[in-house]
Amino acid sequence: MKRNVAQIAAMKGKEKIVMLTAYDALFARLFADAADILLVGDSLAMSFAGAADTLGASLDQMIYHTKAVCNGAPESLVVLDMPFGSFATPEIALAAALRVYQETAAAAVKIEGGAEKAEVVRTLTTNGIAVAGHIGLLPQFFRAAGGFKVRGKDEISAERIAEDAAAIEQAGAFCVVLEGVKASAAARVRDAVKIPVIGIGAGADCDGQVLVWSDMLGFFEAFKPKFARRYVDGAALAREAAAKFAQDVKNGTFPNADESY
Repeated sequence: MKRNVAQIAAMKGKEKIVMLTAYDALFARLFADAADILLVGDSLAMSFAGAADTLGASLDQMIYHTKAVCNGAPESLVVLDMPFGSFATPEIALAAALRVYQETAAAAVKIEGGAEKAEVVRTLTTNGIAVAGHIGLLPQFFRAAGGFKVRGKDEISAERIAEDAAAIEQAGAFCVVLEGVKASAAARVRDAVKIPVIGIGAGADCDGQVLVWSDMLGFFEAFKPKFARRYVDGAALAREAAAKFAQDVKNGTFPNADESY
């Protein structure tokens, strides 16, 4: 779907935003018509590379996969997820984001963090880099936070997340991802800003939703997040197809005459 950052920003309150992850040209092409935004998520470290968390994803890896996604869906709005360590300071973030823009066709980058990262976001946006924020539960900071914990369970926490959203908006972000937040707090965050709030594990009141494609298609079997809906049992289908292929090879029915030169 052909979108730009201004169009995404203008969708708030008018049309729900669809964001899907993609890591390669094949799935980017398959998702292009359905998704308003394709996110090259650092989740690829887990669902694509088999790591236990996202922290090992490198900027080189993210750029490589973003190039592939942009090749597969050249008209889509593609966002690169800035990996852990690549935005530790405004200076580091700007150098990394300039590489992203110079080496890929990504329309924007995504930065994890609230008010404490507002200066990073401001540095990027004032230098021509479009930014999507990411607040609430922050996968890249789960060690410092003591694990993956739902946010916004009380008044103080909910207010802090709303303040984070406002800080990111004021710094120039065109949208913000809200992860792992109580639905009641998510609605409060949505109403606190004029930019779209895209939820993942944050209830139905957000301005849009994002899912990791391997969760959506049922390929990731290590665990199923509470917020993920599996629209097909992809792992079972793939396993069944591979078994049928193996059977046909073993019994000599593949290839047949029509499949031979």
